[in-house]
Amino acid sequence: MLAYLLRRLGYLIFVVWGVSFAAFFIAQVVPGDPIAAALGSNARDAQIEAYRIKTGLDKPVWVQYSRYLNRLVKGDLGNSLRTRRAIAADLRDFFPATLELTLAAMVFAILFGLPTGLLAALYKDTVIDVGVRSLALIGGATPIYWLAILLISIFHTKLGWLPGPGRLDAFLIPPPEVTNMMSIDTLIAKDFEAFIDSIRHLILPAIVLGAFSTALLARMVRNTMIEVLAQDYIRTARAKGISERWVIVKHALRNGALPILTVLGNLLGSLLTGAVLTETIFSWPGIGSYATSSAISLDFPAVMGVTLVAGLTYAGINLFVDILYAFFDPRISYA
Repeated sequence: MLAYLLRRLGYLIFVVWGVSFAAFFIAQVVPGDPIAAALGSNARDAQIEAYRIKTGLDKPVWVQYSRYLNRLVKGDLGNSLRTRRAIAADLRDFFPATLELTLAAMVFAILFGLPTGLLAALYKDTVIDVGVRSLALIGGATPIYWLAILLISIFHTKLGWLPGPGRLDAFLIPPPEVTNMMSIDTLIAKDFEAFIDSIRHLILPAIVLGAFSTALLARMVRNTMIEVLAQDYIRTARAKGISERWVIVKHALRNGALPILTVLGNLLGSLLTGAVLTETIFSWPGIGSYATSSAISLDFPAVMGVTLVAGLTYAGINLFVDILYAFFDPRISYA
């Protein structure tokens, strides 16, 4: 196991290099002057040139990239042209909000996608199965921005059941920042009114972000369980008189866990790195909105920092899922 972990961690070096190389050189071909965008339209040519020299953007591309890699090895992602802060510090501030929203979306996807997919498999080719497949098809095909606008107009504007964009109502005092996740920080501060309000603010963006994942998970669980339930050992277990619930939990779900676990890992990575539209619509201060603002202002160092963190996050989640395989299937060995 240790040798496997070391080998996979070694692969991360190539992942970091590949992502940094792609992000850096794509940023070079994007039209626009990031220095002029950072200083504003009133900046003089002398000021733009002086800031360009200060940031090292006057050097050849290969020199800039070598300096970027040298800083990256030391854990320095550089400074944002827009916020004038260290990008690592910006990401530390924005990432917890994205993590909180992603975990809420994953909980929504698991709570609704897993049982509905299982239900569709148990009642294959019935009205229940057709209904689940239809809902999954609609959920997977619905654009995020349209679903967000629809839910906001219904549940916030017309019915008033749920709050609109933001993380906390304006009349409530935000809790002291401990984890930068509003729901957890309000619990730590024992401000239960703010905690309930933060959960209510989480509901709509979590549903919007998790809608596609719920649909994909439901289809995956259905297809996997139909295949597993048709195996000989399932028929044998039923012939022995084992209860149907125990057959499903002990035999079917456990043997179908690996592909489901793979999908869950990919979904978690995609949610963490793909919450741009949801965070922008709901004014959620996460790395998605941070990346959007940075891209609009041509803040290429910040965009590269977000891209690098997204790549590392995705690779780390895949590594964690691979390790979990051994716990679900004892036949897998990492020796």
